[in-house]
Amino acid sequence: MAKLVLLRHGESTANYANVYTGWNDVELTEKGCKQAENAGQLIKQISNFNPTHLHTSVLLRAIVTANIVAEVCGWLYLPITKTWRLNERHYGKLRGINKDQSREIFGDEQINEWRRGFYAVPPEGSEVTAACYASYDRQRLPRAESLYQTQKRLMPYYHDQIASRLRLGEDQLVVAHGSSLRALIKKLEEIDDYDIVKLEVPNAEPIIYTLDDQLNIIKKEILH
Repeated sequence: MAKLVLLRHGESTANYANVYTGWNDVELTEKGCKQAENAGQLIKQISNFNPTHLHTSVLLRAIVTANIVAEVCGWLYLPITKTWRLNERHYGKLRGINKDQSREIFGDEQINEWRRGFYAVPPEGSEVTAACYASYDRQRLPRAESLYQTQKRLMPYYHDQIASRLRLGEDQLVVAHGSSLRALIKKLEEIDDYDIVKLEVPNAEPIIYTLDDQLNIIKKEILH
């Protein structure tokens, strides 16, 4: 039996400004840093949770949240893996646009399909050029993604690096993003394409899964 804890980063400057972020790299707000500290305190109180590894994206808001949690919990010594496969969904040309203004530009129906639909892909943005992706084949990195595509690039990492450790009875902590965590939760809980529309993952509220040896969910709890 092992525990898997999922955590969305604290409030970012883009969350505060209500703009699409995706792979844009933005900082936490002061509120977001405090949310991360509070999440660390909540995680610290989880009974019999002793992670052997931390997993996060290559985006600043998730990395800083993971570091704050690790410091609060006394886990700075633990290995941490940063991977683009845990990045937020790539929002393509929507990145940086205010969400309310996007409805005026594209219409409510189209925005709802792009934001909440499982298969809808927003218009492609420019090629990824940030230094953190220098070791990857940039031609294979997305320029826009549906939630389904986000799930497809995330799940190989989950199986290889997270589930493999959980099967050994090792607790794991994942700090990522709203859409990437929705994609993972859809798989873990076998949520259908229609019901995933209703799932929200709030900032900095730890989600705890207690799993059996076959990684079936025995218990789920969300801490506030």
